[in-house]
Amino acid sequence: MRFIEASDQSLLVEFEGGISLETHHQVVRLLRALEAHAFAGVRNLHPAYCSILVVFDPLITEPEQLEDQIRAIDIEHAALPAPRTVEIPVHYDGPDLSDVAAYHGITPQRVAEMHSSAIYTVYFLGFVPGFAYMGGLPEAIATPRRESPRKQVPAGSVGIAGTQTGVYPFATPGGWQLIGRTTLDMFRPDRPEMNLLSIGDQVRFIPA
Repeated sequence: MRFIEASDQSLLVEFEGGISLETHHQVVRLLRALEAHAFAGVRNLHPAYCSILVVFDPLITEPEQLEDQIRAIDIEHAALPAPRTVEIPVHYDGPDLSDVAAYHGITPQRVAEMHSSAIYTVYFLGFVPGFAYMGGLPEAIATPRRESPRKQVPAGSVGIAGTQTGVYPFATPGGWQLIGRTTLDMFRPDRPEMNLLSIGDQVRFIPA
């Protein structure tokens, strides 16, 4: 682990190894351990692909004290929670589906088949509430972002960018390649768990 004082009230904990499932597991282990320990002064935890940003109250704790507390956690032997599996129905009729197929020299149907054949891991949530960054897209359909982002992407749009996939929870600007859509609500403030997906979940897309 590497520690960086990101501000006067935040400490960034980084893991080596780049974006990978192994690094993700380290992030999840530390995240769950920090949630369990509930160190004094910690306000929020923001996990990402290879790091966790720990936001704290500088009147209660200091970055040096937090670093010592985190280093004392036995991350390597911490239990990794069993992943939850979530299925998301998808209509594969997105406006970029044909472009993605042409980019790889395959049919739109084959893109849909390959996208729905994989099991994805939710690495973290960000961008907007409910947007889950999922890794595990087959390399055979990995596609760069659009050169020109859309000013508005409809809610429920299923997109891909590089080797990631995700679902837009709201109508928002975005530059991912849109290959389908779902009717599931990815974020609802009236639910006990407002986000449909959580870090560590396993996701399958089911052709609708």
